[in-house]
Amino acid sequence: MNLTIAKSAGFCFGVKRAVNMVYQAITDENMPIYTYGPIIHNDEVVKDMKAKGVIVINSLDELGNYPKGVMIIRSHGISRIEYETIERSGYKILSATCPFVSKIHRYVEKYSEDGYNIVIIGSPSHPEVCGIKGWAKDEKCVTIINSVEEAEKFSVNESQKVCIVSQTTFNYKKFQDLVEIISKKGYDIVVLNTICNATEERQTEAREVAKNSDAMIVIGDKHSSNTQKLFEICKNECKNTYYIQTSDEMDYAKIRSNNNVGITAGASTPNNIIEEVSKNVRNEL
Repeated sequence: MNLTIAKSAGFCFGVKRAVNMVYQAITDENMPIYTYGPIIHNDEVVKDMKAKGVIVINSLDELGNYPKGVMIIRSHGISRIEYETIERSGYKILSATCPFVSKIHRYVEKYSEDGYNIVIIGSPSHPEVCGIKGWAKDEKCVTIINSVEEAEKFSVNESQKVCIVSQTTFNYKKFQDLVEIISKKGYDIVVLNTICNATEERQTEAREVAKNSDAMIVIGDKHSSNTQKLFEICKNECKNTYYIQTSDEMDYAKIRSNNNVGITAGASTPNNIIEEVSKNVRNEL
């Protein structure tokens, strides 16, 4: 069997930085450690942090339920109101927000203050998108677009300017298609391609590996947006594609008869899980 593992599979820069920040805080800080929301979209990593005493706080309403300590902001980022509320509540804040996401926050803040309508291309329920929206001067002037139908329906006053940004893990081709639809409406538009380079690279590699594979395994948390998109891309190229979160979820007997097997993984997938899956594919465990 020929096994191909995508070079970019596993932790991206922002995720690695966020995870390291939590473990460093566990070592360095002599006070309770909290994360605002799961630090990354990976249940296995979050479970390990909880076992080491880290508490996940999911809403502002919970801030008064615990003794004050260090609050680490998740890699997806949060809104300005959430940040300021946590700060006023007396927590020491460490921001593990991915620098590429923080850059979008600054764009949205600047362009909304300059009178632009903000269009965020991404999933409306994703925490990164919710956080980005929360940096606009007026959230009523923010539109989230995730489909062709929504792009076609988008409408603002012709005299108004439009700034388009994207969720960092959005499908690059789909982003281009949606921008093209909006651009044809004739608005004064500023387009900022804020899809992370690592995301584009990961998606391109996944497509190539899947195209040349008889079976494809995509590893990542079921709540991970970037992993879901990798699965969609791979499934389009290789019908025999499997989406798993842990090695235990894979029936390896199904794929060992294939000549070419490919593996890719989302940006929040630890290397040890990728290695375990790889060894099982090779029947080394």
